[in-house]
Amino acid sequence: MLETSVRLLRLLSLFQARPDWPGRELADRLDVTTRTVRNDIERLRGMGYEIHSVTGTAGGYRLGAGAALPPLLLDDEEAVAVAVSLHAAAGGTVTGIEETSLRALTKLQQMLPARLRHRIEAVRAATLSVAGRGPMVDAGTLTVIAAAVRDHEGLRFDYQNHDGAITTRSAEPHRLVYTGRRWYLLAWDTDRDDWRTFRADRITPRTPNGPRFTPREPPGGDAAAHVVRGAGSTAYRHPALVRLHEPYETLFERLPPAAGLLRADGEQACVLETGGESFHNLAAFLSTLEIPFEVLEPPELRTFLRDLARRYTAAAAQDG
Repeated sequence: MLETSVRLLRLLSLFQARPDWPGRELADRLDVTTRTVRNDIERLRGMGYEIHSVTGTAGGYRLGAGAALPPLLLDDEEAVAVAVSLHAAAGGTVTGIEETSLRALTKLQQMLPARLRHRIEAVRAATLSVAGRGPMVDAGTLTVIAAAVRDHEGLRFDYQNHDGAITTRSAEPHRLVYTGRRWYLLAWDTDRDDWRTFRADRITPRTPNGPRFTPREPPGGDAAAHVVRGAGSTAYRHPALVRLHEPYETLFERLPPAAGLLRADGEQACVLETGGESFHNLAAFLSTLEIPFEVLEPPELRTFLRDLARRYTAAAAQDG
């Protein structure tokens, strides 16, 4: 009986993840026969869960709309992942959720068995973060923006630009994008009739929201890539385009999203759209990659590198 009860909880957790399941896939997930799955479905129906049978070649089951599920069911791996994520959120870049994350983490750990608490503590003790801390964003601001994105409602907000001037903007919000240091909003600016990328830490939402809108296709079909490209060209004083002589797959694993937009350029090279606050910073970043590269743009960066190379060559030629 205990084994059956545990299996029913696992079955409910699968329906919690998604409402439609082929019978064969449920059987594989639970490591039982399709007949056992049918029997378990009948048990759940007897307990009041609305689960429909789906006809077809493979057959399957669908959770009825509005069916009530237990508040939250997590397997061991999911519980560890949530706990580690809450710990990371407590020291993240969103203001107002640090204390909330710690409270939630404390409650979760009190509910977990000892074996999982030990696993979580091991991950926390063995992990250090060296990620750069970007500007802090108010959690309420992110919530308002996310709700407008979800509901396809126009967003009105005050926006502070680079020189501190504040303007009132109206936009159709498309996506929030986190680059590892900053939160950005990609939106269609209705006043300028074009796509714009806004730093979320500079947004102060106004109420009420604007009218509902029909979502547009993001530029290039990829919101994240557009934001990274825009951040690289506007957040830095000196944008740059560099060809790196290393396969795309290799550098994709090495470079963080904040480094810029990376795209393949043949099988053995790729192109990086990046930037820096100075040519010196750009040169230092490219040197840390320790791979051959070519500067495609701007020509001023090539001039700086030539001057730098002459100084380094002269220094290396001196006798000690």
